[in-house]
Amino acid sequence: MTRRVVVTGVGMVNPMGHDVETVWKGLKEGASGVGYTSIFDASNFPTKISAEVKNWDVTKCGEKIADWEKAGRHTRFAVGAAKQAVEASGVLDAIKDPTRFGVYLGCGEGDQDFHTFTNMVVAAISSGNGDWDKSAFITKGLATLDSQREMEQDPSMPCGHLASLFNAQGPNLNCLTACAASSQAIGEARELIKRGTCDVMLSGGAHSMIHPFGVTGFNLLTALSTRNDEPTKASRPFDRERDGFVLGEGASMVVLEELEHAKARGATIYGEIIGYGTTADAFRITDTHPEGRGGIACMKMAMEDAGIGPEHVNYVNAHGTSTTVNDKVETLCCKEAFGAEWAKKIPVSSTKSMMGHLIAAAGVTEAIVCLLAIRDNVLPPTINYENPDDNCDLDYVPNVAREAKVDIALNNSFGFGGQNITLALSRFKG
Repeated sequence: MTRRVVVTGVGMVNPMGHDVETVWKGLKEGASGVGYTSIFDASNFPTKISAEVKNWDVTKCGEKIADWEKAGRHTRFAVGAAKQAVEASGVLDAIKDPTRFGVYLGCGEGDQDFHTFTNMVVAAISSGNGDWDKSAFITKGLATLDSQREMEQDPSMPCGHLASLFNAQGPNLNCLTACAASSQAIGEARELIKRGTCDVMLSGGAHSMIHPFGVTGFNLLTALSTRNDEPTKASRPFDRERDGFVLGEGASMVVLEELEHAKARGATIYGEIIGYGTTADAFRITDTHPEGRGGIACMKMAMEDAGIGPEHVNYVNAHGTSTTVNDKVETLCCKEAFGAEWAKKIPVSSTKSMMGHLIAAAGVTEAIVCLLAIRDNVLPPTINYENPDDNCDLDYVPNVAREAKVDIALNNSFGFGGQNITLALSRFKG
């Protein structure tokens, strides 16, 4: 008997808002969460804009600041999103064996404190001390290091904190496959439930790269938009004038549950995960394959796993970063995976145009958007689409949300290093 996996809880903390319905309202209205960076002084950086989470702290989810003051920014976002998802699911009272309740996340580092260690090494090397590794680093560096706070910036910290918070004694895992991480976490969490290891998994992701090190790295790769004079128009996926993505931050979480377990307790079901595709470009560490071979294979794999064809897909939430290469290649992927004619019939949109790129947390956030599109039969738009590009010629739901029947949606997440994940999500029909 095939074990089916459904979503029974969702939660979000991101630049568009601090809960799912607020975020969804903003996306349907075509709002933007992009502005000038305030987390650090970015005035001398090529990119001065980002999509920050504003005015949020753990008290908004019922926690005490003192309990989380040393936790990384990513962990604090994760706690907020996870508590929303778990409370929405109502699953905790139904878990009789906590070893069958696990956590599988795709999280990156927390915030700029993560780079205290790097800064110390740079300072030690710059000191000119020939024996810097033993002298300057140990005596000066470690003397100033708050080891507990430094540890809290680690990508795996949210997994441990959430397991403790909800007494999830089952598998506890974190994958960090760049921009594909949280989608991969969902796919692999689904596999754990399908094969009978668990009945319930808390899955998702959290990340905060809006810090000097993160921005410097992406600027050196020329991956970030430098449209500093128009922050809300900087992220413009599939538009001919796109010049890079906008860095965002946040967390999103889903509760995945084996169908019979969910039905037995009368759970509300947001939708079903019916397909999962995962491939690697095996090309370069940063560039996607120019012919989209990994993305094409990934989309086909997800549809095959779901037992559907292109004619069954009603919507694609694109990776859609607003970089020149990604958007062109993803368009090609859709044409090859669906067939050229069908691809032009399937609406595709990028919600990164509004909330920026949440890196490791992007995939799960966009998977939830797919579930909301299915729930409400509304397609969120790609805002800032003003100048058509000959290389990007699909239906990108330009600028204004659209009412449309959505039963099945695909969510693409294509990450640095050539990691590709496609999730197929459907309306639950019993």
